[in-house]
Amino acid sequence: MSRSTWSRSAATLAAVALATTACGTTAGDDEQDTAAASGPVSGLRVMVPNSPGSGYDQTARAATKAMEDAELAETVEVFNVAGAGGTVGLQRLVNEKGNGDLLMQMGLGVVGAEFTNKSQARLAETTPIAGLIEEAEVIVVPKDSPYTDLDALVEAWKADPGKLPVGGASNPGGPDHLTPMLLAEEVGLDPTTVNYVPYDGGGELLAGILGKKLAFAATGVSEVAEQAEAGEVKILAVTSEAPVEGVDAPTLKDEGIDLTFTNWRGLVAAPDVSEADRDKLIDLVTEMHDSPEWQEALETNGWTDAFMTGEEFETFLTSESERVQGVLSGLGLA
Repeated sequence: MSRSTWSRSAATLAAVALATTACGTTAGDDEQDTAAASGPVSGLRVMVPNSPGSGYDQTARAATKAMEDAELAETVEVFNVAGAGGTVGLQRLVNEKGNGDLLMQMGLGVVGAEFTNKSQARLAETTPIAGLIEEAEVIVVPKDSPYTDLDALVEAWKADPGKLPVGGASNPGGPDHLTPMLLAEEVGLDPTTVNYVPYDGGGELLAGILGKKLAFAATGVSEVAEQAEAGEVKILAVTSEAPVEGVDAPTLKDEGIDLTFTNWRGLVAAPDVSEADRDKLIDLVTEMHDSPEWQEALETNGWTDAFMTGEEFETFLTSESERVQGVLSGLGLA
């Protein structure tokens, strides 16, 4: 597959999910009903491997709120362990072998950080629980940017890439980094000349955009949608196959650039958890996914449902690791 067609479509993920709606690696419907009848899960902690306000943080807090509001879990603790593109948190999780009360919110960024940071801890050591969502990236500029459309930005970028810093809320290898690299390649710009500035989370990135420290940024829709609606920033394009509802911006393809790209997020548990704990966590997340509270969260945040569990999610993680490693090798980063 060429880099210009690197995307995870909702249809593909839905097809995968059809094979797993019965959660072949977890309890059946009767067992899930029994689990639900036993009362809410207690003592659960969810680690976010980057800063408050980031896409991971938003997703984890939305998921835990849905669990609590649906009375599937009680007093879930969400905490942040930022650093090294998520691999500091990954190492913390790997050190918690056998801990069945701990989940880590993760996604494509952690996959890339494994390679670029040469992490000793590996996602392959963790216990895959579920894929949750996918989300389009956006190309965004400050509200008074001289670049009022994507054509003007790309023209200036190609003329002098070093003078147009592009920011992202992920380290090299993460989705906000891969987006401008793939975009550069597609418009005929050498990706190695791109002046990429990494920020540790969406909050810091937004400050960089609003403070005009960046010519433009690549980030998830949900991280700037509110500011775009308020007129504080302008979204020039979205990276998804189709336009994003509620976002007044064309797709890259609408602008004549043959590139689609979407980020995704999911949950993993510590290594070597018991089968019973693994099934408990998969059942909990499955019931959360099916709840009206989570469906509302998807709609509110503009996320695409990309649910899969257990072994199917494990297969997906392996595939994504191979894909990311191939892209980063082409950039000389892995």
